[in-house]
Amino acid sequence: MSRVLRYLGGALGALLLLLLILLGYAYFRPNRARVVDALGIEHWAAVSDGAHNSNTDLIYWRGAFYLVHASSPWHFASEKCRLVLWRSEDARHWERLAELNVPGEDIRDPKFAPIGGRLFLYALKNVVFTAEPYTTVLSVSDDGRHWTPFQEVEPKGWLFWRPKTRDGTVWYVPAYWHEHGRSILLQSTDGYHWDTVATIYDGERNDEVDVEFLPDGRMLATARLEGSGSIFGDPAASTLIAMAAPPYTEWTYHRSRVTRLDGPALFSYNGQVYAVGRYQPQPGGPLTELGSVLSRKRTALFRVDDDRLTWLSDLPSAGDTSYAGTVIRGDFLYVSYYTSDIRRDVPWLLGMVLPSDIRIARIPLAALEGISR
Repeated sequence: MSRVLRYLGGALGALLLLLLILLGYAYFRPNRARVVDALGIEHWAAVSDGAHNSNTDLIYWRGAFYLVHASSPWHFASEKCRLVLWRSEDARHWERLAELNVPGEDIRDPKFAPIGGRLFLYALKNVVFTAEPYTTVLSVSDDGRHWTPFQEVEPKGWLFWRPKTRDGTVWYVPAYWHEHGRSILLQSTDGYHWDTVATIYDGERNDEVDVEFLPDGRMLATARLEGSGSIFGDPAASTLIAMAAPPYTEWTYHRSRVTRLDGPALFSYNGQVYAVGRYQPQPGGPLTELGSVLSRKRTALFRVDDDRLTWLSDLPSAGDTSYAGTVIRGDFLYVSYYTSDIRRDVPWLLGMVLPSDIRIARIPLAALEGISR
């Protein structure tokens, strides 16, 4: 019996030692993000306070940049989570304006929209530990500093992404059902009352849908296709690319396996649509398919055509990262995003429980066009 106990104790010790070695390697391995030199990226930390900061959005409104992000103890749901709002004239020096929260609940995925001369902020309420938001809420400000209490937005159960407009009058927002698997397009003229235009896509646990307009009035959408939704990813996971002409009721589809585009932020420049979103380099294997919590992640830039997604460059990022906001100002693209320590290359799961910063990247638009040709 004593020999058996010694053997079991030795085996357990060896297993623990192996686990510690693997964790140490995962934590200390250097960052291998591929940042294309020709892109000429400048980047800096906007918020670095030891919290798990995430889920950003960025807008230029009334002569200044406005930044919003979630601040929480970790990636998972927390009653301590709050949305923090900042203002800056140069995107480098930030003034803290306000904090918004929902007592007793988690809140995440904030999105700005400047509707009717006021600044609207949409966000998602959540009570599930692994983050499964259940409805959209709205707050409004006249000055970016003082905000109305959150109110739930109809139709309930639909999770709004980023509202956009072509003419400043009619606003469109993509939304996905809180149980996943269906996405729709809504429209509004006041930001409060939304009517359904059409179903964008039905099936494949699709969610996190963003849209962008083309010069001819067509609308391009991307959606995250999770497949089974396994924590180790799914070989069927991908990015849906959908296209519709006005009045946006009939959609055509393609898909890309370049990545599963989590947290997409679509924008256009000179008629070309681009995306900033989460990228998973080298997916594959039973534990690291697209979407796996054990894989490495990046925030990356993509060119989006109606039938394909093309990787252009990583941004300096690692671990738990992405969920960007974008602003085109002058000759530059400004990108807000969050990331774990960019000196390391921790797996997504480890990044979820470590602190993360909000970073700003400044990219010359001429360089962006140059690498996208």
